[in-house]
Amino acid sequence: MKRTMTLNLTELEMRVLDALSLRKDLSKTAVLRQALRLYQTVDARVEKGDKLLFENEQTKEKAELMLL
Repeated sequence: MKRTMTLNLTELEMRVLDALSLRKDLSKTAVLRQALRLYQTVDARVEKGDKLLFENEQTKEKAELMLL
């Protein structure tokens, strides 16, 4: 069963959502669903004590993403 909700976004957030939707060839709803699943996965891993790192393949430079 699906439920409907109203979402208020800033102009910038809406532009970002529009751009992602176009670039990924997905509906805005699909982009938001993917974002929610990603956040849920990251949050669960951080709760277990894992870290989220990005690594540049060329330079091997690493950066940690910290969540509040």
